[in-house]
Amino acid sequence: MIKLKYGNTNTFFIQGSSGGLLVDTDYAGTLNAFYKALKQNGIQVKDIGCVLATHYHPDHMGLISELMVQGVRLLLIDKQKDFVHSSDHIFFRDKLPYRPIDESLAKVISCEASREALAGMGISGEIIHTPSHSDDSVSLILDDGDCFVGDLDPAEYLDAYGENTKLKKDWARILSFGPKRIFYAHRPERRPERKI
Repeated sequence: MIKLKYGNTNTFFIQGSSGGLLVDTDYAGTLNAFYKALKQNGIQVKDIGCVLATHYHPDHMGLISELMVQGVRLLLIDKQKDFVHSSDHIFFRDKLPYRPIDESLAKVISCEASREALAGMGISGEIIHTPSHSDDSVSLILDDGDCFVGDLDPAEYLDAYGENTKLKKDWARILSFGPKRIFYAHRPERRPERKI
């Protein structure tokens, strides 16, 4: 796994035995910085077979359409389908170089089918729905113990949320996989808390 930091969002490249997966991108307009980060890490766009957005907020999916034009396939979870264009108006308002995603070209799968889809890239793990941040949020949990949660609030914040059962359920589900490292989009890597 390689962490790519070229803007405000941590993005991650996971090399499988038969394909690479990019988890999240940054804002529209960061393509040149993205290319530079790839070059610094010895990665080429052709190494990226698929891209997965943990959710469709603008700082997580701004480069997806640019990558799709270059042959990267969007791995779209069915629960995310209604949210793909939820940030389009922000990019247009800010007059950023942005092309809306053509979701008809995406590989749409359910969370239940994610293990098989990832195995096709030689990656062992699965994608789960973690809707406490937003209804379209998902987390990627690899069998090696690495877990990518996007903007999910850390488990140590649970007390501050009182009866926010969504967040508690999300963390209980994640911890049931026994993750070793938690990777956030805007926070440093953490070791997981074991109690919820």
